[in-house]
Amino acid sequence: MHTSVIREQVIHSLREGAELRLRLIECCTDQAVRAAQAIHRCFRQGGKVMLFGNGGSAADAQHIAAEFVGRFMRERAPLPALALTTDTSALTAVGNDYGFEQVFARQIRALGRRGDVAIAISTSGRSPNIIAGVQAARDQGLITIGLTGGDGGALRGLVEIPIGIPSTNTARIQECHLALEHILCEIVEGLWLVEQETVSREDATSSQVRELAPPQ
Repeated sequence: MHTSVIREQVIHSLREGAELRLRLIECCTDQAVRAAQAIHRCFRQGGKVMLFGNGGSAADAQHIAAEFVGRFMRERAPLPALALTTDTSALTAVGNDYGFEQVFARQIRALGRRGDVAIAISTSGRSPNIIAGVQAARDQGLITIGLTGGDGGALRGLVEIPIGIPSTNTARIQECHLALEHILCEIVEGLWLVEQETVSREDATSSQVRELAPPQ
């Protein structure tokens, strides 16, 4: 393939991805706000976030869980999040005994508690194990968020907060998922730090008031 043809392909892919991300402003902003608020509320109330997906979406689940447990951009306390794609013993045992469709659902039933958040990531919204995982999360009383693409498949109608990428190109959908996942991390981290700073100021003020109060 000639260098000029390769160059045009690079330019086309970059432009296609950039244009698609700009479309997210209109179609995904409100849902991203809802998702960030739900995740922050979950952490504030002592809950945890569980993420799951297949293939590249499994990598996203691990990536975002690590951002919450570690940090995204600013120093803060660790936030409880786990990817349901990392325990090979659980995945293979459940897959062997109950079928691959149950690899996420079984973990959610074991670990999920009412008020936790489940984030399902699927470019098509049709993967049977993703759908089963969301159904288990709903049964357990978890808040459900779905990142998907195209028409959203069954996933769109199952989750409380669907975030759909208006594309059928798997690679472009995954790129947009990562952009939105990073935005969720950024917003949640910011909300968490603002709240912690407010609590610290209130505690300091209360301490000063107690110190100034006359002895009883």
